[in-house]
Amino acid sequence: MIRAGILGGDGFAAGELIRLLINHPDVELNRVQSRLHEGKLITEVHQGMEGETYLRFTADVNLEELDVVFCCYPHGHTSRLFANCTIPKGLKIIDLSRDFRIESEDHDFVYGLPEMNRKRLVHGVTKVANPGSFATAIELAMLPLAKNLLLNSPIHITAITGFSGSAVEKSSPDQLAWHRDNVSIYQPLAHQHIPEIRQTLQTLQSTFNSEIEFIPMRGSFARGILVTAYMEMPVSVDQLRNIYEDYYADHSFTFIVDRRPDLKDVVNTNKCLIHLEKVGTKLLITAVIDNILKGAAGQAVHNMNLLFGLHEKVGLALKSSTI
Repeated sequence: MIRAGILGGDGFAAGELIRLLINHPDVELNRVQSRLHEGKLITEVHQGMEGETYLRFTADVNLEELDVVFCCYPHGHTSRLFANCTIPKGLKIIDLSRDFRIESEDHDFVYGLPEMNRKRLVHGVTKVANPGSFATAIELAMLPLAKNLLLNSPIHITAITGFSGSAVEKSSPDQLAWHRDNVSIYQPLAHQHIPEIRQTLQTLQSTFNSEIEFIPMRGSFARGILVTAYMEMPVSVDQLRNIYEDYYADHSFTFIVDRRPDLKDVVNTNKCLIHLEKVGTKLLITAVIDNILKGAAGQAVHNMNLLFGLHEKVGLALKSSTI
């Protein structure tokens, strides 16, 4: 069994990780750290798991006792932690913050987008930087175009996410009341995921230097991301459909669909659904994911499966909420 632990166990992403890991057939979840909730039963913070786990939060985690640790701290905490501690040999680290998503000589984390880096992830990697939720949806919508050198004009993106937002910290009752029946724009044209999106696209298309004009929004629903992106595209939609289906043919969670997908098609799953259409000379792409699963915890478990040589779908056979 894979001995797993979670650092920073009180947020949205950590709650989903706990649910996934306690039901994963090859994992023993034995430590969930949160100084804020030390000593409390996990079910006191993450409701709905009564009878499934009797674990309590701990103040610290002994890394020597683990095979893999998931870091669910807010941004900046993971890099400070590992700068001041000794990492046991063989320990695998999956970080859900953005601390290590940009490649650098200062660290050896691999960007954990399986649909691009699966070969790297199954060949001896020990440190993974889980992609951001918006970045995941946008990159999956664009990867086949970059692979075929088709990103040669400005990309216009509008995306809306649930109020679970970053999937790191839970909202207070006052915040939940504010999000209800509300939509807001935040960080327009300057979102923190743009650098990792650009890095990913340039990995497949080194000549890519077009503008990424991204307007993110937060909606009144709890979870999910819907992305619409458009750009000039001199290729027919039938050709593009073939390009996308060829790229994702051997990937387990991303599918090209004939209709514009709804959020409910993917909420509570690790799937991404993509729809393509041409409007005049422009390609319009619609993509949907669950921001806390495919955009965070589900993708982290997907990465763990690859690191340990398991089939990528193990523990991720989840059902969407269609009603």
